[in-house]
Amino acid sequence: MTGDADEHAFENVRKLISGVCERMGLPEMCRVRLMECERELIVHFPVKMDDGTVKVFTGFRVVHNDSRGPSKGGIRYHPDANLDKVRALAALMTLKTAVAGIPYGGAKGAVVCDPKTMSLSELERLTRRYASDIAILIGPDSDIPAPDVGTNPQVMAWIMDTYSMGKGYSVPAVVTGKPLEIGGSSGRFEATGRGCMVSALLAAKHLGIESQGATVAVQGCGNVGGTVADLLSKEGCRVIAISDINGGSYSSEGLNVEGVLSHVKDTGSVVGSANAEAITNAELLEMKCDILVVAAIEEVLIEANAPSIKAKIIVEGANGPTTPEAHKILVDRGIFVAPDILANAGGVIVSYLEWVQGLQSFYWDETQVNNYLGRLMTNAFNHVLSISECERVDMRTAAYMTALKQLATAMAIRGIFP
Repeated sequence: MTGDADEHAFENVRKLISGVCERMGLPEMCRVRLMECERELIVHFPVKMDDGTVKVFTGFRVVHNDSRGPSKGGIRYHPDANLDKVRALAALMTLKTAVAGIPYGGAKGAVVCDPKTMSLSELERLTRRYASDIAILIGPDSDIPAPDVGTNPQVMAWIMDTYSMGKGYSVPAVVTGKPLEIGGSSGRFEATGRGCMVSALLAAKHLGIESQGATVAVQGCGNVGGTVADLLSKEGCRVIAISDINGGSYSSEGLNVEGVLSHVKDTGSVVGSANAEAITNAELLEMKCDILVVAAIEEVLIEANAPSIKAKIIVEGANGPTTPEAHKILVDRGIFVAPDILANAGGVIVSYLEWVQGLQSFYWDETQVNNYLGRLMTNAFNHVLSISECERVDMRTAAYMTALKQLATAMAIRGIFP
């Protein structure tokens, strides 16, 4: 599906931005500019498949806003990608980088495909052709891609190499999330999950919940979900459930997270993990726990299941996992929601470090990277929490207020050309 089907994701973000701008009395110039994306590129490109046939794929690269610096955002490979979703994700990146306090704007990219059905050679040919088509937008000083759903460090390596061949020299800073061997950053793979862990522990502390023994359910067992489950268990939390697209595993006594992740590595799924009961994703979302981490895909917390959510804290590891209708229900019920643009900002924080390292050819070790991530995540969380308490608003509104103030200031200082 490539058209404008199900066009609502970007409109939901626009409504939030518009409402918060009006609440804060921000200049109309700021509001109207953020209602639209600055640049949108749609490409249709051929790829030769392994059987000799040629297929035409559709890809997108959208820059929402670059008032605060070069735009930044991931590239996803997914069969349900469409322009509206990419617009929404680009706008969320604009807000996320502003909340985190790093000098970036927001962008996003996607290719409509199912990478699970493609060979490695097909994915390489697709990636290199897509990269060459979006090269008119991306660059270390303009727009820097990163991995997202369906992509990984290898894909970033192909993009970097393709872009570099066009320049005639290596340009490691054109993408982040690369393999360490070609300029990637230590700690980048775990960064988003680590940021979610920091947010979860800070939220628990705010609510007076002891981390030792706190019960945790995690939807998603990929890069983000698997990492946050592992890190929270090492902090003394009791991870009682974890799931993926195929289903989940549950133990009231607490799962052996290392064992579950090893099982995933061997079988490709959490289903069938030792000493665990099988559960559905719906059951995981609605189970009683202290902390629920939603780290899979967008719109899993919806109006229909929001009244049944029993967690005290929700940490949004995925982008846009909660619909506006569900969010209102959750907040009205007194559930503490750490929103995506705050909770999962760890990835873009370390991406920023990787970009700086690529530009300067100077590298930090993993301890330094993790310390920097922890410091920025803690500062951002505490600032948003302070706004939430002072203005008597929920954390999502407070995060939007934080981001939009930064954006409005940048736009006012820069003015409008010509």
